[in-house]
Amino acid sequence: MSEITELRNSLDVHPRWTYIAYLLIGLALIVFIGYFIIYNIYAFSLFRFPFDFDQGEGFELMDTVLFSQGQWPYQDNNNYPFYSSNYPPVFHLVIVPLIWLFGPQYWTGRVVAYIGTLITAVAIGYAVQRESRRIWLSILVGLAFLASNYVYHVGPLFRQHMFMVMFETLAVVLVTVVVQREEETGKRNNLGLLVVMVLLLLAGYTKQLAYATVIAVFGFLFLRQTKRAVLWAIPFTAATALIFFIIDSATNGQWLTNTITANINPYIPAQGIGLFRQWFELHTILTIAAVALTFYQLYFERLSAYAIWFVIAAANGITAGKWGAGESYFATAIAASCILTGLVAGRLVTWSKSKGPRWYVAVMSIIALLFLVQANKVFHWPTHMPALRAIASAVGKPVETYVAPQTSCSAPRAAVAIPYVDSAGVGLLGRPPNDEDIEAGKRIAQFVSSGETAAFSEEAGFNFYAGRDVITNPTQLLNLYNNGQVDLTEMIGMLDNQQFDSVIFRAQFYPPPVLEVIGRRYETIELVEMNGFVYCLLSPREDIAPS
Repeated sequence: MSEITELRNSLDVHPRWTYIAYLLIGLALIVFIGYFIIYNIYAFSLFRFPFDFDQGEGFELMDTVLFSQGQWPYQDNNNYPFYSSNYPPVFHLVIVPLIWLFGPQYWTGRVVAYIGTLITAVAIGYAVQRESRRIWLSILVGLAFLASNYVYHVGPLFRQHMFMVMFETLAVVLVTVVVQREEETGKRNNLGLLVVMVLLLLAGYTKQLAYATVIAVFGFLFLRQTKRAVLWAIPFTAATALIFFIIDSATNGQWLTNTITANINPYIPAQGIGLFRQWFELHTILTIAAVALTFYQLYFERLSAYAIWFVIAAANGITAGKWGAGESYFATAIAASCILTGLVAGRLVTWSKSKGPRWYVAVMSIIALLFLVQANKVFHWPTHMPALRAIASAVGKPVETYVAPQTSCSAPRAAVAIPYVDSAGVGLLGRPPNDEDIEAGKRIAQFVSSGETAAFSEEAGFNFYAGRDVITNPTQLLNLYNNGQVDLTEMIGMLDNQQFDSVIFRAQFYPPPVLEVIGRRYETIELVEMNGFVYCLLSPREDIAPS
């Protein structure tokens, strides 16, 4: 018998209150489905955009291209083309077949990352459905994950972070299922636990940040099955180390240099504190619910894998304060909080049924209202379509935001209205790219094509579009420079001799000596605005002869 029928047949509750409860639940579902539609609008606009939307996407594509050619992307930054990657290989290897079929296209990695977020949402819903048996609640928590500003911003990009979260979520959900069934049946499921270990390996070799989930899973196993946890930790550690040393040996030590040493970045306390505060302000309901259930389990039950995972993932959010890190570092904690929120809501609904129909209706209504509050907190809405603009206006939200284009190599520009509103603040991501952005990218690529060499560019997309080499990775180069792990002699010599026909700046992330020689040997000849950034296009100075 459905819950609707149960409530309708409750004699001591007026039908009006029954319908109000389900009206509120239906409204919450509609709102989060609306966010899912917005997520798809954003994702599909990115699929058709042939350039970098986020500065690192092109280098993720370059990593994939190198893997597709049977090469390691962990190379010597001292020599032309001065390129190397700082990310593990799993995400890129998954995309390789698409590169073989369709060539170096941005949409290949964006589609894979997008599908990864959908799988994560389904896993979250499944975890809640196993315990609550309430499909509306399972759908809500899965959609709540996709509705997070952070997941929305990063999910459809050619970036590996959300693919790591997918493996992490699958591992934690599966270890919960395996251990619970073992405890119920008294039989060991070593095959299931082996799959958990494989998922953890895949997560770690997608992005190093997965170590937090590895700690959480083994911590959970240690509390439940101490001896078994130790026995499994030994081969897991051995496998992790063996893969590490195989890759490091195959790349003559470049794997260690580029994935470990290059990730030792300065810590910016204000950035870390600001992101922690923003994470809580945007995900208040999810976070409070997760904390509440965690404390309840700590004092009255056994800690679940989800609670341990949430605590460790949230604590690991402190790493978001590193230079080069950002909001996506909280995605794992958001996934965990969505599961815990669903579990606590499901428990409250079950408890309220035992107290009678009045409690049942009241609790259902309160849960729906809290989800609506959460939906309001994460409000993000493009308004480039009349219907979307009308919806934003109808719910009392602004229909546009005034933001100045970001500049680093040109004079500041006045703020302009953009058709996008975001409670997280309108920054680098979120607004769907449009036809004007595509044309601007083509204009920059044409600038590259007008010369005979590859551009010394902060983004890889223009060289990809022009069929030229991808030259260096500015943030990786800066990290290596700050850690004393790169020799810039050859690079500076080529720039000093004006061996690149063009230089393209967006944020000037290059090491100071590189910026200095470019300033001496090149001059800005054109400014092009794309995706809210002003790109500076530089050519060799004609009034100064090469050295």
